[in-house]
Amino acid sequence: MMRAVVIAAVCLASFAIGAQRFDAWIDDTDLPPLLSETSVEMRDRHGDLLRVYTVDNGRWRLGAGVAQVEPVYLKMLIAYEDKRFFQHRGVDPLAILRAVGQAIRNGRVVSGGSTLSMQVARLLEDSGTGRWHGKLRQVRVALALERRLSKEEILSLYLTHAPYGGNLEGARAAALAWFEKEPSRLTPAQAAMLVALPQSPEARRPDRDWRAASAARDRVLARAAEAGVITSEAHETARREPVPRARHAFPALAPHLTDRARAEEPLAERLQLTIDASLQSSLETLAQDSLRQMPGQVSIAIVVADYRNGEILASVGSASYGEASARQGFVDMTKALRSPGSTLKPLIYAMAFDGGLAHPETVIDDRPVAFGGYAPQNFDGQFRGEIRVSEALRQSLNIPVILLMDEIGPARFMSALRRAGVDAMVPGGKPGLAVALGGLGVTLEDMVGLYAGLARGGEAIDLKWKNGAAVTAGQQFVDRAAAWQVGHVLASLTPPGAKAEGRLAFKTGTSYGHRDAWAIGFDGRHVAGVWIGRPDGTPVPGAFGGDLAAPVLVEVFQRVKPELDPLGPPPPETLILSTSQLPQPLQRFRGRETVFKADAEAPVLAFPPDGARVPLEVGLPLVVKLRDGAPPFTVLANGAPVAIGAYQREIALEQVGKGFVTLSVIDARGRSARAAIRVD
Repeated sequence: MMRAVVIAAVCLASFAIGAQRFDAWIDDTDLPPLLSETSVEMRDRHGDLLRVYTVDNGRWRLGAGVAQVEPVYLKMLIAYEDKRFFQHRGVDPLAILRAVGQAIRNGRVVSGGSTLSMQVARLLEDSGTGRWHGKLRQVRVALALERRLSKEEILSLYLTHAPYGGNLEGARAAALAWFEKEPSRLTPAQAAMLVALPQSPEARRPDRDWRAASAARDRVLARAAEAGVITSEAHETARREPVPRARHAFPALAPHLTDRARAEEPLAERLQLTIDASLQSSLETLAQDSLRQMPGQVSIAIVVADYRNGEILASVGSASYGEASARQGFVDMTKALRSPGSTLKPLIYAMAFDGGLAHPETVIDDRPVAFGGYAPQNFDGQFRGEIRVSEALRQSLNIPVILLMDEIGPARFMSALRRAGVDAMVPGGKPGLAVALGGLGVTLEDMVGLYAGLARGGEAIDLKWKNGAAVTAGQQFVDRAAAWQVGHVLASLTPPGAKAEGRLAFKTGTSYGHRDAWAIGFDGRHVAGVWIGRPDGTPVPGAFGGDLAAPVLVEVFQRVKPELDPLGPPPPETLILSTSQLPQPLQRFRGRETVFKADAEAPVLAFPPDGARVPLEVGLPLVVKLRDGAPPFTVLANGAPVAIGAYQREIALEQVGKGFVTLSVIDARGRSARAAIRVD
């Protein structure tokens, strides 16, 4: 009753002190701040919410304007709270007289005389509903607000600040939390509940007392029907609609990327990213599912982009953001520097093709080599002898790519990486041949950008997360024919569990010590990368890119679209020939300083000679005889070592069985001899 009495007293005082002095009193009002902090909103490429941040006091307060709410909600609000809102100037004398009369007749407060403008004044100052001087202040602020703001602006303040239970403020926060939708799509029943909640937000919280919430909602619906806001049929239908009994969580998709976006633009209240919310949600679920059978310390990261325009469609920094666990989910592994293993090999081959050093059909040696104190080995410890370059790439052999790197030069390779947009970190600052096998640090996002450039015909492109940003094409880091040839070779591999439709050009990688498992690939439109490992860099025993990351990559593409887009045709200048048809210098790779150069002192297989058919009795070893060369000798049978460190020139081989056998002998200086025989 105090509220109505105070307001009535103010009205009488205005007559007593005179209109001029009363106007001056209102004009001299110091208004509270009208621009309150609202939650920062991150939206996806379609405008859907990705993530909402709370304001400093932990409240969800989303800005809302009249145009952002369902019109029937506004009509219900005005009909129930302040039906003469558009006629009065902050105080409604008729409502005051009615409230005073009802209070006198009933001996208690039946209804208040507070207008929406007065409620906004209370919300802005958080002044409560207590003593008379607080009411007087609300009246003064309401009158001042009406003079300085439009009715629509006052409504917007109410829609932003009204309490809806717990830490919810504003109609948009309430609609998202209680109904999981924007307030522009409210049903009449939902609109009525949002009208009823601010009157007693804690007592009527549907997650605490759904019966109280339902009863309050029904009173609003009844008033709306009486006022003609809704029809009687709509009234009855709305009353049968159940009220929610739990709050919905606010979206928190792409947490690492949204944190990065907010840090880069800290003053922005709303940012629209290139992310697709539906795909992002699907891949975050995939990331969580992929780690269920892995050790607790293992993390995962995924990046998907449209390489035509460089837009990042999904970015999963980890599978457990904000979770206090050994997975260290707070670390954004899309931006962490890691060893890429073999995933850099396609660039080396593309540079070799571009520079005329090799062709996919060029024959190259896969034999033991040494560069000073550096003696690279294949992952399985075996050697294949002579092999086509395309097959060396498909099998991800180490020695052929090191031979190409030695010819290209680590400095030129690092320059190409920079032109491709990869910001690599080399331990010690000076690159060596080991960078070809992952001896440097790169990020998953940069590696996805590198493969995007290969998919674009060797033209670099900057990946972007901000929606509407201009497409920034970079330099040509390899020619388009070389890029196509590499993609063509990678597309001839069969991904684990892949569907038959389309082709995926992909490469896996495993870093030294099984610390990182990679899989990166592209089709005719999209590029994606997967990294799996431990954020602290400790090994994951038995982790291989082909076993761990490749199946996830295939699943990523299946979630991006039902069928792969076909890869493009070769550029007109592409040289597509067999080995024998190639120009003589391209038929066999021989670097300027090749370790396989012919030498008068190279070892010779005196027995058995090339093409020989050797009878061998059961239980007896195959004896090979050597001439020239410098001991100790290594002997390989079909690429597998069968004698190591032999100083004699007549060597008995116990492990050689019957059938076709390729024998290779390498001396202490890396010089070799070879013979293909048949053992009977």
